[in-house]
Amino acid sequence: MLNDDFDTGLNPETFAPETLAVHAAIRPDPHTNAIAPNIVMSVNHSFLPNEGAFSAQGMEDISDSPFLYAGWTNPTVRLLEQRLAILEQAEDGLATASGMAAITAVFMSLLKAGDHLVISDVCYAAVYEFATQVLPQYGIEVTAVDTSCIKSVQNALRPSTKLVHIETPCNPLLRLTNIQEVSLLLKNSGILLSADSTFSTPVITRPLALGADLVIHSLTKFINGHGDVLGGCVLGSKALISKLRSVAGVYFGASLSAQSAWLIMRGMETIYPRMKTLCESAQTIAEWLENHPKVLRVLYPGLASHQQFSLAKQQMTFFGGIIAFQVEDIELIEQRFAHESRMFYYAYSIGHQRSLAVVLKTEDLDKSTYRFSPEQKAKFSREAGKGVVRLSVGLESPTDLIRDLSHLLR
Repeated sequence: MLNDDFDTGLNPETFAPETLAVHAAIRPDPHTNAIAPNIVMSVNHSFLPNEGAFSAQGMEDISDSPFLYAGWTNPTVRLLEQRLAILEQAEDGLATASGMAAITAVFMSLLKAGDHLVISDVCYAAVYEFATQVLPQYGIEVTAVDTSCIKSVQNALRPSTKLVHIETPCNPLLRLTNIQEVSLLLKNSGILLSADSTFSTPVITRPLALGADLVIHSLTKFINGHGDVLGGCVLGSKALISKLRSVAGVYFGASLSAQSAWLIMRGMETIYPRMKTLCESAQTIAEWLENHPKVLRVLYPGLASHQQFSLAKQQMTFFGGIIAFQVEDIELIEQRFAHESRMFYYAYSIGHQRSLAVVLKTEDLDKSTYRFSPEQKAKFSREAGKGVVRLSVGLESPTDLIRDLSHLLR
């Protein structure tokens, strides 16, 4: 249950978001006075004959019904959903077993055969592959465009378009999409706008406040922040989330476990100081990299050299913990990061307390995921060159991280 002083209808002007991340929807256990929220591990909940239902069919909103079965709703998971909704200033949320489960919930609940999806042409690999390779098998048409260009988005729209999905900043180029501009383009069209804000978190950008209909997070990354649990979420209006819950929340089998929800809540409470620290470190490191003779180009929204620096200042509170940069001898640098780094773990994923690094080569991304046309590949290469080193900056001292980078880039 929600604390009366911290409920989902709380005026965000009353309490600072840093305070909400720690206190919203939390109150001591009425029996033990424990401050930390409980983990409800039970799969089943007892009920009276007139309270339960054999099937979720016909329920207006499962989350408004009593807890019956953990595959539908769970008290610990529900608390996480409510707390995330408060941070994103959303009416409701649906937590899932992974970020991809959240994406799948959106695409498969809102689209059907004959519908058309517009998606960012550079985004998380599994999202792009799912959209361009799997959805067409279900009769859903997909167009991938550079969503940083409003004319490209406008030209891609069709009478059958039902959803535009953006990722901002996008992975791995850190290209931005003007959320408000796209939302105004779609206004009164009946086309929904979903925004993957995993790289930003609500600390940096709140897409719903800029006009998006849905915001999606891989909770595995910055929101959890400790690299020890998988999770995802979708947040938006109660009507939209109810629709997603009635389909994906019941039939997709991707429910988040109570223990995972508890771990994510634990990490979420420190998201503001964590994000502030790692964003400040990333800014320092990006500026240092830009002046290094072995670095050809740095992609980071907080640099004046970023092609969308003015938009970044408008749309982002901080500039994020991810940096991408080009080097001349990418093969050599890849080996050095993998075998010589003392600070950066060579690994995929992002948003951990420990810094991570990985080399993403243009040729590999083309063959495995994007399957570029010649024009698309030329455009991608103008930003990424032969490939980029992607850094996920952690909570270490930036001085120590720069010392390590200096050794690797010698």
